Amino acid sequence: MSGTSIAPTAQVGPNCVFGQNVVVMDGAQLGIGVSLGHNVVVHPGTVIGDDAAVSDNAVLGKRPKPARTSTVRVSDQIPALEIGAGSTVGSGTVIYSGTRIGGNCLIADQAFVREQCVIGDAVIVGRGVTVENETTIGSYTKIQSQAYVVAWATVEDHVFIAPCVVTTNDNYMG
Repeated sequence: MSGTSIAPTAQVGPNCVFGQNVVVMDGAQLGIGVSLGHNVVVHPGTVIGDDAAVSDNAVLGKRPKPARTSTVRVSDQIPALEIGAGSTVGSGTVIYSGTRIGGNCLIADQAFVREQCVIGDAVIVGRGVTVENETTIGSYTKIQSQAYVVAWATVEDHVFIAPCVVTTNDNYMG
């Protein structure tokens, strides 16, 4: 656990395993048997369910900071990130605060899941996928590598999105 920093107010369940240079911030909650790879950052209040595994260089519970010109507004009261039991988060993945991920999901390497998303149980979000803010993805859905799911989208249960699919919308055309 060389270089690992766990805040005194963090709750760490039994049998958790940490790589080097892990940072677990105030109020984070790690369930039983959580595994965090090297260089993982767990932001304040993030909740990680039992037996979840997080690979190297992942950032969990990052607070959004939109550009000044963005139409996206972020509440000061955005809730913490929640990751369900048995889920796996890949290397280099970034998941923002306010998102809820169900149990037994795979959020693969280099995926980005923005704030205020809801992802059901047993969902696969493939390598390099981007899921924009305030999107809902139903249970047992599979989103293949390099797909882009636009903000405010609803993807129902048992949907398959092929590799490199791009969805689009623009409620505020320039």
